[in-house]
Amino acid sequence: MKKVIHIVGARPNFMKVAPIHRAIAARTPLQQILIHTGQHYDVKMSDVFFSDLGLPAPDVHLGIGSGSHAQQTARTMVELEKVFLEHKPDLVSVVGDVNSTVAAALVSSKLAIPLAHVEAGLRSYSRHQPEEINRVVTDRLADLLLTPSRDADANLLKEGLEPDRIHFVGNVMIDSLLASKERAEQLPVLKSLGLAPHGYAVCTLHRPSNVDDPRVLGGLLSAIAHVASRIPVVFPVHPRTRKMISEQGLGSAFERNPNLRPVDPMGYLEFLALTSQARLILTDSGGLQEETTALGVPCLTLREQTERPITVEEGTNEVVGTDPDRIREAADRALNGQGKKGRVPEYWDGRSGERIADLFARFLSVEQGSLRAVSA
Repeated sequence: MKKVIHIVGARPNFMKVAPIHRAIAARTPLQQILIHTGQHYDVKMSDVFFSDLGLPAPDVHLGIGSGSHAQQTARTMVELEKVFLEHKPDLVSVVGDVNSTVAAALVSSKLAIPLAHVEAGLRSYSRHQPEEINRVVTDRLADLLLTPSRDADANLLKEGLEPDRIHFVGNVMIDSLLASKERAEQLPVLKSLGLAPHGYAVCTLHRPSNVDDPRVLGGLLSAIAHVASRIPVVFPVHPRTRKMISEQGLGSAFERNPNLRPVDPMGYLEFLALTSQARLILTDSGGLQEETTALGVPCLTLREQTERPITVEEGTNEVVGTDPDRIREAADRALNGQGKKGRVPEYWDGRSGERIADLFARFLSVEQGSLRAVSA
């Protein structure tokens, strides 16, 4: 039996792997092995996602933990090499752009194991972002480049990658969102926080460029406090962000603003219940830019670039940078009913996992019998 290894390492990976794993189990005879590298090791940041998304327990948990980019990537490579040599996969599937992604890409390439990159071709064109390095390297090494949007195809072709390696499959993370939205909105999350649907905003911050510099973080918190002067802002605080707020003495932003509500990180379903019914999202997360476009919720991206321009061109996303005045102005427009209206991009239809499963089966020359064909 042909064998596929899936790599997950950080919170955004789980929403992308779950639909692929489910579709392969339903549509092909492929054997699947799930490896959790443990790049995110807090229960709320990773383990709860397995139960929320219906993923089976990992077959292998590496427990890599935190460290510098070099330390984390190197430790992951060492441990993955052992696992690959033991299990001898026919295909390694990686998602996204975290350190676990590029580590698996490097190891599989050195061992001459075919590699599939889900969410290939995304580019911010800022080499100051570690994720951009991971994306570029992984795409260079991958045998199958599975793109979420047509602009990603264009990026790869412009970089000289062979057209027969590129496959437009759509956004697999939206599969998870569409499959989970109804169940999420039945949870008592809003009631427990004393919120009314569409009567609050949500903020997330985690990128080092935003939270490690006291000047930048202080400016962002001041802009978010302005939003909280108009509407409650729920702020699930990433562990890194919480640590920096404490170390930099910026906790007074919360003390002065009772409408600015810090909460612990949430599981996938809880957080989806919150975001799907929000009036406005402020974030530096790539995944939230996509989810808000699918949900039709206005999004302000607190970064200078995005690797997901389709969310700006077609969706509800506006890239506003980190200037507090610009953020305040954009937030006021959105709260006054002038936020971006968008449409759902092509193939963000909940069937990307099926397209990927069928593509993997064809790539590995696995007979699918009478299974219904889905365009890849």
